[in-house]
Amino acid sequence: MKSAKTGGLVYSTEHGRMCPACSKPIAECICKTTAVPASDGIVRVSRETKGRKGKGVTLVKGLALDAPALAQLGKQLKTACGSGGTVKDGAIEIQGDHCERVIDTLKKQGWTVKKAGG
Repeated sequence: MKSAKTGGLVYSTEHGRMCPACSKPIAECICKTTAVPASDGIVRVSRETKGRKGKGVTLVKGLALDAPALAQLGKQLKTACGSGGTVKDGAIEIQGDHCERVIDTLKKQGWTVKKAGG
C-alpha cells in the first residue's frame, strides 16, 4: 500500500524540483508560505567575524518581518551606514563595524534594540 505522504513525484527532468506539498514545480508552487519567524520583540545587533576570514560584519537578528520587508529594512540600514551587506536566514548582515549607527537607526524607527555580544 502506498501512503499519500510518501508518494508523488520528487524530481522531473522536464520541470526540475517538485514541491512536496502541492506536487507542482518549485517555480510554480502555489503553496509557498512565507512564515514570519517568531520573535521576542527585541532586535539584537552584534559584530561577528566568524567564518569571514577576519572580516567583521554587523549582524541584526530578531526582526519579525517577512522576506520583502526584511530586504527593504536591510537596504535602509545599508544606506544609513554607507556600506554593503545582505539578508541571509532571517538576519541582516552589514559589512563593517556599524553597531552604533544601526542601533540608532532602528531606535528612530521604533524598534526595541539591544547590543549583543562583546
